[in-house]
Amino acid sequence: MLNTPKSLRGMVTSPHHLASQAGLSVLQDGGTAVEAGVAIAACLAAVYPHMTGIGGDGFWLIAEPDGDVHAVDACGGAAQKADLDLYARAGLAAVPWRGPLAANTVAGTISGWQAALATDPGVLPLERLLRDAIAYADAGVVVTAGGAHIARAKDAELRDVPGYAAQFRPGGAILTEGSVLKQPALAETLRRLAANGLQDYYDGAIARDIAADLAAAGSPVSAADLAAHAATTPPPLTVRIDGARLYNTAPPTQGVASLLILALFDRLAAGEADGFDHVHGLVESTKQAFLFRDEHVGDSAYMMVDPQALLDDKAALDAMAARIDPARALPWPWPSQAGDTCWFGAIDGEGRVASVIQSTYFEFGSGVVLPQTGITWQNRGASFVLATDGWNALKPGRKPFHTLNPALARFDDGRVMAYGTMGGEGQPQTQSALFSRYARFGVPLQTAITAPRWLLGKTWGEESVTLKLEDRFDPGVIAALRDAGHDVELLDPFTATMGHAGALVLHPDGVIEGATDPRSDGAVAAW
Repeated sequence: MLNTPKSLRGMVTSPHHLASQAGLSVLQDGGTAVEAGVAIAACLAAVYPHMTGIGGDGFWLIAEPDGDVHAVDACGGAAQKADLDLYARAGLAAVPWRGPLAANTVAGTISGWQAALATDPGVLPLERLLRDAIAYADAGVVVTAGGAHIARAKDAELRDVPGYAAQFRPGGAILTEGSVLKQPALAETLRRLAANGLQDYYDGAIARDIAADLAAAGSPVSAADLAAHAATTPPPLTVRIDGARLYNTAPPTQGVASLLILALFDRLAAGEADGFDHVHGLVESTKQAFLFRDEHVGDSAYMMVDPQALLDDKAALDAMAARIDPARALPWPWPSQAGDTCWFGAIDGEGRVASVIQSTYFEFGSGVVLPQTGITWQNRGASFVLATDGWNALKPGRKPFHTLNPALARFDDGRVMAYGTMGGEGQPQTQSALFSRYARFGVPLQTAITAPRWLLGKTWGEESVTLKLEDRFDPGVIAALRDAGHDVELLDPFTATMGHAGALVLHPDGVIEGATDPRSDGAVAAW
């Protein structure tokens, strides 16, 4: 979609059309991109609860009209009672993926809204920003095909988790496409937040209800953990490539991997869009970036390296790029990271750009739904390793490694681009595909997202670590990748395995471009 300067008021994109409309309506009422982002985020909790909610974490990148770019880290740390003894007493050698002991970190999403709004010049009341989310949670929304598929596929592992069946198996039945899902307790929680303020989630009446329900379910997260939490505003990571400066979020996110992929690819032969050099180059850049990520990236308080120092070190980046064989694939047996997420973006009439990502980690998070508040609690802490030390080792207060990472770019010609996707391990890969198509090869924005994609590694609970390609790629490219040693697996022409991507571009003349993913239920909305 394209907006002309004469009609410019703003544009949003998200993976669900109702959330996009909620964000657009905020812009129409004079709201900022940040305020529109909060409205979209809240609405997604009501209309896309299998992908995100207010019981998860979130990260923001905001590009201001004056050129400043700042970030919000709304990641919650592990509960004080979430230690090795807790899991040893339960007879567990690993944190479970579902259930109360997977709900072991504070949910930071609401604190992210609070921190983003605190830096914003917007004036709309919170009640207005949450209006549409409240309405959809109260009245109900039609379950999409994707939502029904996930509810069916994950039912066996979720149906007995405390609170899940009461909310997401109405009448004892699995959600089906076309059925209406209502979340009255969530609607009431959003009303209470609008009335009492967002901090109520952490140290007010809502916090007391959350803590009581978590305790009743068997989660280690306490009222004290909630009260101790606050979002932070660390400097975003950044790297320079030909023609643009890229931005992403700092650890515990994998934002450095997303930046590394594009910085390394910038040093390789270009070829043509979606040709062998393009796909092979990005896949091999991904491997180098993931090797660094998997060894070093997690809670910054426990890291021994500075990711920004690496991004600033041209010689180090040159050396990493030199390890890439332009004709052969590096063997790839490394494990992958999973996760489901919602990325969304907004641009307002002043030229402010927001790139936002939120998640409860797995589909429906831990599966624990809190009866008094209707909140589905995340399982991000299920990624912790039960070890005394080392990468992502569980410690009280420690932030878990995050696949979440929103992206921004400022081009030398004045364009500003916000882009991102859901998809766990696939997030940096899809970012690199759509950005390189658009920025390096001049592919139109919507085409860059619609075009076939690839994924190295597993996602959506699958164990395969192959190089997965949607089968719309040119057969010659597929054959060349196999000949180069890639373990290629072909998937359907359009598959949600590749994530739900979106992008917005603000041009210096005021024109805004927007694109959404045909693999999702999303939409671009403009005014």
